[in-house]
Amino acid sequence: MEDALDQLAEPAVELSGRVDDVLAAAGAPAGHRIWPLLRRLRVLPGDAVQAVIELRPGALADAARVTGDLRRAYEEVRATLAEGGSWQGPAAEAYAAHRSGLAEHVTGLTGRVDATAAYAGAVADWIADTRRALARTVGDVLGSAEAVAVVTAARAGVGPPVAPAAAEIGARILATVAEAYDRAEVLPQRWAAELDVLAHRPTDLPVWGPDGGRIVL
Repeated sequence: MEDALDQLAEPAVELSGRVDDVLAAAGAPAGHRIWPLLRRLRVLPGDAVQAVIELRPGALADAARVTGDLRRAYEEVRATLAEGGSWQGPAAEAYAAHRSGLAEHVTGLTGRVDATAAYAGAVADWIADTRRALARTVGDVLGSAEAVAVVTAARAGVGPPVAPAAAEIGARILATVAEAYDRAEVLPQRWAAELDVLAHRPTDLPVWGPDGGRIVL
């Protein structure tokens, strides 16, 4: 589905590309706020715009579908383990303990699947929010006096007088991307515990066969 950034993509790429050309040829004024952004992100405004345009939240829909199928499979396994059997004796008790431990582990895996789906949804939301934020920034700079200066200079040849205008546009774009980057860094930290590997620890109870021999599970 097309959004605001899709509608602004062509002029956004064109303007940010011209900004990159100016910065490469004339640099930016000393002390301008674009410098720390360039050092931090290590990307020019045009490349940053292109990267965000290529981000698509819809690509995570398949991940949600796969996790849903996997959750149902785990639930079926858990239900099978819960059924147990009618046989009795020491071996039955030992098997029951192992079965209960495995069922508990499968329940934990189901929780991991739910967390994975939720994490995918959170990343999709971040992508959508980032695209909206950049669309707003691009919409503002496209109608700015700085944009007029950059476009006019592109026709006449890049020179130092237009560098402040290009630096200002670049700084606004990169500031938006930097804010999105900050939000992205929080996501893995927020979900780390719920997405960590869940190890299965079998019960230590031995299982004995009909002949009295120990069965290793």
